[in-house]
Amino acid sequence: MAENESAGQRTEQPTAKRLEQARERGQVARSADLNAAAVLLASAGGLSLLGGWCGTRLYGLMQSGLSFSRERALDENAALAVFGVAGKQAFFACAPFFGITVLAALAAPLALGGRGFHPQALVPDFSRLSPGAGFARMFSLSGGVELVKAFAKFLLLALIAAAVLWQQSGAILSLGAQSAPAAIAHAGSLAGSALLLLAAGMALIAAVDVPWQLWRYKQNLLMTREEVREEMKDSEGSPEIKGRIRKLQNERARRRMMREVPKADVVVVNPTHFAVALRYDEQRMRAPLVVAKGQDLMAARIREIAAEHTVPIFEAPPLARALHRHVEIGAEIPAVLYVAVAQVLTYLAQLRAARETGKLPPPPPTIDVALDPDAKVH
Repeated sequence: MAENESAGQRTEQPTAKRLEQARERGQVARSADLNAAAVLLASAGGLSLLGGWCGTRLYGLMQSGLSFSRERALDENAALAVFGVAGKQAFFACAPFFGITVLAALAAPLALGGRGFHPQALVPDFSRLSPGAGFARMFSLSGGVELVKAFAKFLLLALIAAAVLWQQSGAILSLGAQSAPAAIAHAGSLAGSALLLLAAGMALIAAVDVPWQLWRYKQNLLMTREEVREEMKDSEGSPEIKGRIRKLQNERARRRMMREVPKADVVVVNPTHFAVALRYDEQRMRAPLVVAKGQDLMAARIREIAAEHTVPIFEAPPLARALHRHVEIGAEIPAVLYVAVAQVLTYLAQLRAARETGKLPPPPPTIDVALDPDAKVH
């Protein structure tokens, strides 16, 4: 029961596939406060740098537009032409400021959620229109956090706005005593400074909101253990099927290996735990090959097949362990074992020759293999 409960809880980090699927659906981390702070900061910078220039051009445009003769005012075609020219000039006068603001509005979401166009995000989700779901969001933890954030933003921005108005009240009142071009330039500078302070406040709120949105995004994508297992099955195949395939492959490899035992020249044993079958053809091989090896039950089967086909069985525990540990099936023995294997093969050759003379050779001295089982050999 406890295992089932833990399996149903979302405690696992989202996998790469889960994150990619979320991005395809347009489900990425977003912070409205970061976007607002970026737009305010860009607006403040634009007003500070371009406010005077834009204001002067707009003032000149307004002044020229209000200076016209009676005949021109009564000419409908001339009025429309003047309106079109004035609109174009006003657009080009404000275009740099608008361009900076639009770039900031586009760059802020990309900085947090990354690039990418997600068509699935454009599909209408009518579940959002459900009153029940709406009330559930309002009274959830996220809804409470959003309410606290909204109140904190209102309070902070209201205090900043009140402080700006209080500090710059004299400068604002003095605008009426200035000429129109100078007042417009001065007003643009004052608006830029005010927006810069408001952007600083929004940046402080965004510094709190961005980590919260990232944590919330990861929490929404958490997976249960069952979901992780199902995803692994889909991407890598069922563990049961993979285990069955490995079992069949191992069985086929063992059958091939057993077919090579009758062709071996000797089986080195230890005396019951390990068995390694060697074959050597000095005309075609550079060194003896391991054609079969096994441990415990597999070693017993190798010895049985060797006895059935009169393959010599030689007991040399250190050599058998070294061969089983360091040499793969079908590979040549390493150079460090040449001497030990040569002693075994030489003794067997002497035994074959003794069958004709009837004189048995003395057994070889103790074969000592000075080889660390965990050492790498070449």
